Amino acid sequence: MFEGLKRRFKYYNARSQQRFEAKADPTVQLEQAIAEAHDQHRRLKEQAASLIAQQKQTELQLNRKMGELEKVSGNARQALMMADEANRAGDQARMLEYTNAAEAFAGRLVSVEREIDDLKALHFQASQAADQAKAAVAQNATALQAKLVERQKLLGQLDQARMQEQINQAMTSLQETVGQDVPTFDEVRAKIEARYAKAKGVAELGDSAVEGRMMEIEQASMHAEAQGRLDEIRQQLGLPAADAASGALGTGAAPSGELDAGTPADAAPQAEPTQQVPSDPT
Repeated sequence: MFEGLKRRFKYYNARSQQRFEAKADPTVQLEQAIAEAHDQHRRLKEQAASLIAQQKQTELQLNRKMGELEKVSGNARQALMMADEANRAGDQARMLEYTNAAEAFAGRLVSVEREIDDLKALHFQASQAADQAKAAVAQNATALQAKLVERQKLLGQLDQARMQEQINQAMTSLQETVGQDVPTFDEVRAKIEARYAKAKGVAELGDSAVEGRMMEIEQASMHAEAQGRLDEIRQQLGLPAADAASGALGTGAAPSGELDAGTPADAAPQAEPTQQVPSDPT
């Protein structure tokens, strides 16, 4: 019974995990992975800093012990010199005191030397650990930078995939019927083409009808009347006719003795050479 429940629990757990992975946003998951990589790099840097601090601490202790060793060694030599001077002076009591002091300094000297040896070994180990930690931090920083570059590449690929999926969906919707009341693109195009063809046909029939011809005749009459009115205004102003003006523009100004054909010879003023009037810039 217990085995069956356990197996069922694992099955439902795997099924829910599969559904979650199918619906999860890859962008969010990618950011989670990058955030975890940053946290791992931060923890690694903290461990490396701790090892480097231990190395610095043992180095300071070693330097302090080296100074103490030099001081104790100097005191031992000084005690021996003072004992020798007391011996020469015949003061046996002071010589004995200085000798005992020198022996005490010598014992302290041996103890300090042992401590220095231990500190040297500890400092060596701490230095190796610190160097390894520095190398690990540098290697992890390179890996993290590679992951950041890979993240940009993956985000670009994800955007391209989403755009391609939208394009595929749009192309599919143009070819397939979306719903029962929604026409396809081909059906709409056929309806528009049929409507356009019908309108063109009606327009052609309208152009060939009598009403269309009558309208063209009316427009031509209005155009001829307007041209005649313009000729009258030109005569009143003493300007050449439309045909003469166009010829003058093409061949140059008429001779001074030539008169306008549309005006009497005694009433027409003598034509002056045509001058080029600058055009209004406005």
